[in-house]
Amino acid sequence: MRLVEYSPGYVADHWCDRGHIIHVVAGTLVSELKDGRRTELKAGMSYMVSDFGDAAHRSVTETGATLFIVD
Repeated sequence: MRLVEYSPGYVADHWCDRGHIIHVVAGTLVSELKDGRRTELKAGMSYMVSDFGDAAHRSVTETGATLFIVD
């Protein structure tokens, strides 16, 4: 488990195949999937991706976000 703060303009530098449970504590986060799908998550929203089962993903935020992540 970890608490992560992304600054405004953050774009992950890689596509991740690992599973996570992510809860947005503050701000807005966009989860981009390598297949082109995008989901916007606001404070109070959560999502889960599985190890090597879902499309690879990365996080992007224009305004910054604080996330609680379980790997």
